[in-house]
Amino acid sequence: MSLEITPSGAACGAMVRGVDLTRPLSESAIADIRAAWLTHHVLAFPDQPMSDDDLERFTLSFGPFGDDPFIAPIPGRDHIIAVKREAAETSPVFAETWHTDWSFQKTPPAGTCLFAITVPPIGGDTLFANQHLALQKMPDDLRTRLEGRSAIHSASAAYSKAGAYGEADKSVRSMDIRPSDDAQTEQWHPIIRDHPETGREGIFGCAGYITGFADVAAEESMALLGALYQWQTRKEFQYRHKWTENMLLMWDNRSVLHMATGGYQGHGRLLHRTTIGERP
Repeated sequence: MSLEITPSGAACGAMVRGVDLTRPLSESAIADIRAAWLTHHVLAFPDQPMSDDDLERFTLSFGPFGDDPFIAPIPGRDHIIAVKREAAETSPVFAETWHTDWSFQKTPPAGTCLFAITVPPIGGDTLFANQHLALQKMPDDLRTRLEGRSAIHSASAAYSKAGAYGEADKSVRSMDIRPSDDAQTEQWHPIIRDHPETGREGIFGCAGYITGFADVAAEESMALLGALYQWQTRKEFQYRHKWTENMLLMWDNRSVLHMATGGYQGHGRLLHRTTIGERP
């Protein structure tokens, strides 16, 4: 097997062909895909008519399953969630804000896999922002303000009972989201850190799951968080991904931010998602 890897030409992302993900992968294929993943941060595999079994097997080729809180798995599965929106749904688009998945956990997932089942004819792109590149090009004065800081991560704004996906949101949304008081828990992570596999420095997280900085006054924290957000999400660091049915996407949560986009009112959308846990 020989992978065909076509870089997106943007700040990250590549299309991968020459592999059949409906069959078990060889060790050499897994190694080649991991190397491409670490290089390009976001990999798209088109024309892969995968089952849920295939999705789980692929995920486990790259690490254990991650721990996915606050969203119920699909029936009969423990590690697959449905990212869905009905055609008539009018609630805000799920995850239409920059983030890295579950950064509020003690050990956030290394990666995420998302498989497209129903793709609307318009809209629904996913945006990514390369956080190694954002740090590399960051102005010295902003980096100096961030150097050595730990960010405080929390799911409270999203998944607490009063959050954006809280009790008031449940009746108008098709996704099975389970808000909880557990969302109030805080976790600290260095805002600048080395990638655990490549050693490359990058920014980890952004406003949304980050509520402030440790040992920094609230007003100063918010100003610094705002300045960081404006920088790390600039167009020059982005890749816009366009979906097709039967496409698998995998991305490195340690390297990129991502966000959903809308623009497909009146059309349904369904994707199945797993997360890849960090390897021991």
